[in-house]
Amino acid sequence: MTQSSDAIVPLGAMRFNSDSSKLEYWNGSAWFQIRTLPPAVTGARACVMTGYGPADVNTIDYFNMATGGAAVDFGDDTIARRQAGGCSSRTRGICAAGTPDVDTISFIEIATAGNALDFGNLSGSRNGGPAGCSDSTRGLICGGASPVQDTIDFITFASTGNATDFGNLLNSTETFGGSGNSPTRGVIAGGRTPTVLNVIQFVTIASTGNAVDFGDLVSARRGAGIGPSSNVVRAIFGGGYTPSATDSMEFITIPTTGNSQDFGDLVKNTTMPASTASNTKVIFAGGGPSVTTTINSVEIATIGNAIDFGDLTDDREQPVGVSNGHGGLG
Repeated sequence: MTQSSDAIVPLGAMRFNSDSSKLEYWNGSAWFQIRTLPPAVTGARACVMTGYGPADVNTIDYFNMATGGAAVDFGDDTIARRQAGGCSSRTRGICAAGTPDVDTISFIEIATAGNALDFGNLSGSRNGGPAGCSDSTRGLICGGASPVQDTIDFITFASTGNATDFGNLLNSTETFGGSGNSPTRGVIAGGRTPTVLNVIQFVTIASTGNAVDFGDLVSARRGAGIGPSSNVVRAIFGGGYTPSATDSMEFITIPTTGNSQDFGDLVKNTTMPASTASNTKVIFAGGGPSVTTTINSVEIATIGNAIDFGDLTDDREQPVGVSNGHGGLG
C-alpha cells in the first residue's frame, strides 16, 4: 500500500497482509500486526453459562469457536440464575451476580469441562445483566440493577476471593448492554437507567477509576449480548431492544474514541443473548424474545450479516458468554 493511499485509510481499519499472512490494523500512521496467540491448539473455546428457559438454569455449554456446530454440556454453575455478568482470562471464566438478586461469583476452568466452583462475592447483590470485561489479569463487573447502580467491581483471576471497588460508570445503569475489551480498555455500551441509552463508555482495566465517555451508539439499545464481544481492535454490539426487538449489529474501534457504525444483521431479532469472541469471530448465543438455541457467528474483520453457527443444548435467554480467546487477552 502506498503512502498516498495510507493517508485515506480510516483509523482502526483492518486488512489481511498476504505477504506475512497476518491480520493488521491501521493506527493512523502505520499498519500494526494483531497479535494472535491461540489459547490452545484446537482454537478458542466459548462457554455459555446459566440463563432462563423457561425457569432459571445452572447449565453450562461449550463449543469450539473455530469449527461451529452443536454445543456440548460442560457442567453446572453453583446456582441456577439468569441476568448475570461474565468475564474471562485464558484459563478461567467468571459468572457473577444475576437473578435471583445475588452477589455470587463462580468460576470454571475453561479448558476442562466440569462444574463451576465458588470464587467469592461482589460488593453487593445485583442483577440486570451487568457488563463484564477483562484483560488477562483482571475481570470487571460493571453496573447492574436491584437497585440500578453505577458500581464497577473487579476481581483478580489468579486468586479467589471477594471483589474490590474499581470505580463508577457515568451513570447508574441496568446494563443489559454490550461490552468489549482490548488488553488495555474495557468498553460498555448502552443499557437502561430506566431510559434506554446510546452511551458508550470505557475504563482502563489495569488501573482503577471512573468510566469516561467514548461516544454514542447508532441506536439506543438494551438487552444486547451479555459478555465481551471483541478482538483487540473491534467490538461488536448486537441484538437487544432499540426500543423493539432488533437484529441489528454495530461496531466500534476500541483503540480510538467515537461513535459506533452499522455492522450488519443477526440471523433474526434477538434479545439478551450471550456473547463472546475469539481473535476472528464474535458469537451471539441463545436469547429471546422467542427463546432459542441459535448461535450466531460474525467475522470481525468483515462487515456483514451473521450466519447460523450451531445450537445450544437447550432453549435459553439471558445467559452469559465467556471465552479463552477474546480481545482482552491480546
